[in-house]
Amino acid sequence: MNTQAPNMRPVIRQLDDAAINRIAAGEVVERPASAVKELVENAIDAGARRVEIEIADGGKTLIRISDDGCGMTGDELPLALSRHATSKIDGSDLLNIHSFGFRGEALPSLGAVGRLTIQSRAHGFDAVELSVEGGQMSAVKPCALNGGTIVTLRDLFFATPARLKFLRSDRSETMAITDVIKRLSMAEPSVGFTLRDVSGGKDRVTFRVEAENGDLFDALRGRLGRVMGTEFTENALAIDAEREGFRLTGYAALPTYSRGTAVAQHLFVNGRPVRDKTLIGALRGAYHDFLSRDRHPAVALFVDCDPHKVDVNVHPAKSEVRFRDPGIVRGLIVSSLRHALAEAGHRASTTVADMTLGAMRPEVTEPRVYQMDRPSLGARTAAYQAQAPQPVNPGFSDLAQSYSARVVDPVDADPQAIQSDEGLPLGAARGQVHENYIIAQTETGMVIVDQHAAHERLVYEKLKNQMAENGVAAQALLIPEVVDLSPDDQAQILAVADDLAQMGLRIEPFGGDAIAVRETPAILGEVNAKAVILDILDELSDVGQSQLVREKIEAILSRVACHGSIRSGRRMRAEEMNALLREMEATPHSGQCNHGRPTYVELKLSDIERLFGRT
Repeated sequence: MNTQAPNMRPVIRQLDDAAINRIAAGEVVERPASAVKELVENAIDAGARRVEIEIADGGKTLIRISDDGCGMTGDELPLALSRHATSKIDGSDLLNIHSFGFRGEALPSLGAVGRLTIQSRAHGFDAVELSVEGGQMSAVKPCALNGGTIVTLRDLFFATPARLKFLRSDRSETMAITDVIKRLSMAEPSVGFTLRDVSGGKDRVTFRVEAENGDLFDALRGRLGRVMGTEFTENALAIDAEREGFRLTGYAALPTYSRGTAVAQHLFVNGRPVRDKTLIGALRGAYHDFLSRDRHPAVALFVDCDPHKVDVNVHPAKSEVRFRDPGIVRGLIVSSLRHALAEAGHRASTTVADMTLGAMRPEVTEPRVYQMDRPSLGARTAAYQAQAPQPVNPGFSDLAQSYSARVVDPVDADPQAIQSDEGLPLGAARGQVHENYIIAQTETGMVIVDQHAAHERLVYEKLKNQMAENGVAAQALLIPEVVDLSPDDQAQILAVADDLAQMGLRIEPFGGDAIAVRETPAILGEVNAKAVILDILDELSDVGQSQLVREKIEAILSRVACHGSIRSGRRMRAEEMNALLREMEATPHSGQCNHGRPTYVELKLSDIERLFGRT
């Protein structure tokens, strides 16, 4: 509501540089982690091969970035602290960007809201120093420095104290800074990074990685192992694919190495860490058939292309990008990841075995008492029955019906066939326990298979292949359902009409802004067409693509596979168990069920021996 008097009108004023820089700082520097990101990116752009970061109190009182880059001269220092002054671009082409920074806003913004000091020395020049406090710049003076640049930022947001109230705890801000450094270290494996926390007069190294050597994949694998852990690299698949000027490289983890949140998803465009909904949507589409919606894949993927094909000047923080052809990037990610997962075959992550072994190790809270020293009631009863006099056939054989386990008798089988099967990845079936778990022996250990989950995946893959070969059967509606939409929604849904038709959902314009739904996928039965259309529009707006119809169809195929697979509790003959193992080895994705859970656990003999203290 306008409360000014009728004869008063607002006066247009030119803001001074200090106010302009404080406003810009609100966009560029949201928190200490933002300041660290901007300063470290400047160091990398300067050609640094080693970057050291010191922080205190979560970066609120001190941020110091030291690098061994090219440095700056006394004439360049004042210019570097001027708005929109940069060495990264010449201004003639705002799309041809090959560096992290290019806007020329970070240093003046930081100088406007904090106490900033820059010490730098370029090769062949003397070392110089310049300070800025609350937007007020000092004169350039000499200093002592061997080379490179040291940027010290103290008392962030002291000039805008209201911003301090929005900062989180020191621990939270420190974690955010660590996350920024880890992402930048993944983007630059050839650069060494050290993060120190000097809060309270202490000096603790909280993160350190040395510069990696080797080719692209060796260096990246080494760096990812140090940042994301060796478990990730052991269970990740190398990705290297190219399509129409876009190249996708990196590593994507197996579905059984999934996470409860998206914290292990690292995406980069031309080396820049980003959070782009197009890439995230494509990632979800690639894994949607292997993970439930509450599980998230772990990946480190790099999209590289001509800078003219992507606009990184969308937001001052440069964490968002806009592709000229997002469909190409989306298709490249989905097809590349699905191809890699298919080539992985029946492979499951090694963490499955580690968790199994961990579950087998008891927590010793008191002196160990062996089971035979304290037999259970059931064990004592069985022992008494076994030792009681019997009229005929005395011994343990009478207790066979009391136990669920069945052992495959090798006497009835060909010893050579058993030995050859043991050389296969999933080995030879040697028994079944609780009518649900197949025990197989391999040359180096044993495999435990969940027969129902494994066969469910096999049947599901067969149903999907049949659908791909024969198409999705469509059911024509006796009376087409008309759905009224806004002009934008109508244009958006009609743009993907051909893709929907391939899935059995046929739509067409119906005058004005309405569409008519003519056919629906027969396998879905009775469908609320309007609800489906609106859900598809929501997904298109959210991630730029829709897998809704496919997911609904595949969910039904999954249920059909569940009902048509071997049930838990069914006793299987030896040849049936071995046939299931051989089919698993030949079927892609058989290492996990339709929800990303493992279908088998492999235990190495050395691991089993450790459980019993035989090492």
